[in-house]
Amino acid sequence: MTGSKIVAMGHYQPSRVVTNDDLAQLVDTNDEWIRDRVGIVTRRIAGDETVADMAAAAAGKALANSGLTAADIDLVVVATCTSVDRSPNVACRVAAKLGITAPGAYDINTACSGFAYALGTVDHAIRAGAARNAIVIGAEKLSDFTDWTDRSTCIIFGDGAGAAVVTATADDEPAGVGPVVWGSVPEKSDAVRIEGWRPYIAQEGQTVFRWATTALAPLAMQACERAGVAPSELAAFVPHQANARIIDGIAKRLNIPDAIIAKDIAESGNTSAASVPLALSKLVERREVPAGAPVLLFGFGGGLTYAGQVVRCP
Repeated sequence: MTGSKIVAMGHYQPSRVVTNDDLAQLVDTNDEWIRDRVGIVTRRIAGDETVADMAAAAAGKALANSGLTAADIDLVVVATCTSVDRSPNVACRVAAKLGITAPGAYDINTACSGFAYALGTVDHAIRAGAARNAIVIGAEKLSDFTDWTDRSTCIIFGDGAGAAVVTATADDEPAGVGPVVWGSVPEKSDAVRIEGWRPYIAQEGQTVFRWATTALAPLAMQACERAGVAPSELAAFVPHQANARIIDGIAKRLNIPDAIIAKDIAESGNTSAASVPLALSKLVERREVPAGAPVLLFGFGGGLTYAGQVVRCP
């Protein structure tokens, strides 16, 4: 059976940098407290740019890095929970901006796990023969939904996008995207919320922290098992950039001392569905992970949803 692989990455972040000291002018907080509690130093905040603008910029870079053209792409999938517009969806707007003709195009919303969910659905579509070359994007403009007077949430979030070009593998080529492990905890779905017509992000931080640090490592290990990769073989671990202490807690339980642990949260904040592809794209751009090396992706958050898979680094 034909599998899929990531052949190129791309990312985009707005130019405006907001520091912890900047936020201390808005709410009662300080740089030391933010660094200690969540591990964030700066975050990027968009101005007039939309989710579709950032998604298209990241996807355009990934496409340019892939060696393919717009005419080769037959599927566009965008993971986002912050698109203001219901229709047209972000995927169609990205396709129009990049000149991709008649692709399958849909958005997916599982919040912070969105990119791993989207990558899983694209892998399935390629394996089923419904697509051959796809662009998978995580893009968020969380600043549109941030209450800048709430010191418990306004320090956390940022804007940005990351994208991957995913193609079918040859018949004799091993798959470069492993089986996805995904699921949810519906009874705790209210722990992270963006609700109503004029919504702001609200979350129960301790509930999310306890769940993430206790329940997720075994699920991440399942993704390794399904891919036939031992955690000790991982070259890198790219989790959702929710909180530096959560990342460290999961990594410690995975026992992967030799793997690179993505910590893009320090300079980007929590960018929800964009965080995993954004962090992976930076690792690839800096050539910190060898091509073909196994990398564990794992997203988790609003829902509470989770999804992860092992991929081979492009």
